[in-house]
Amino acid sequence: MVNKIAASIAEALAGVRDGSTVLIGGFGTSGIPGELIDGLIEQGAKDLTVVNNNAGNADHGLAALLQAGRVRKIICSFPRQVDSHVFDALYRSGKLELELVPQGNLAERMRAAGAGIGAFFCPTAHGTELAKGKETRVIDGKPYVLEYPIHGDVALIKAEAGDRWGNLVYRKAARNFGPVMATAAKHTVATVYDIKELGELDPEAVVTPGIYVSRIVKIPRVATQAGGFRKAA
Repeated sequence: MVNKIAASIAEALAGVRDGSTVLIGGFGTSGIPGELIDGLIEQGAKDLTVVNNNAGNADHGLAALLQAGRVRKIICSFPRQVDSHVFDALYRSGKLELELVPQGNLAERMRAAGAGIGAFFCPTAHGTELAKGKETRVIDGKPYVLEYPIHGDVALIKAEAGDRWGNLVYRKAARNFGPVMATAAKHTVATVYDIKELGELDPEAVVTPGIYVSRIVKIPRVATQAGGFRKAA
């Protein structure tokens, strides 16, 4: 019987090794798999290459992983924000390597990994510092830059609900990079708020099929001061 439900975050992350490339979902603070990041800090893997849209906020989530000294390199589109002081300090001190990638290229490089595409030409970044050292070509009179896929050893993503086969649905903006990261990684772990019985998820609503998911972990909804519940957003 196929059952991808992990009993705990620790169990789901047990196989993450030193030196892994970890794809972490989220767009700003939306859809960040905070519980999995905290679990990765506890798990202890180090010398990681992390791929995310940004480079962490304040002192929690991805910023906490950076602060713990577990990340060697980060590949992202927006490393600096008002509260990105952890990244700033590490980068300026030479303790963290940065590969800056335009946001569309970031998504497409991971999509290419999942689709088995060896490389692709893209006009974005041509003529800029980001294109230095890369192969360029003129196609139909327009300059392009050769880009390569980003493969992940592990993807950590947040979904709204899933079933024991690993099929996932998302909630609104929390979807962001999750689906493409799941296809680009060898091992995908997703947190969900609800675990549904087989057949409860509308097949037309399933965004990430279970074939791309290794483990899912149920997490609680967090009560807010107003007495309601905070969902993935």
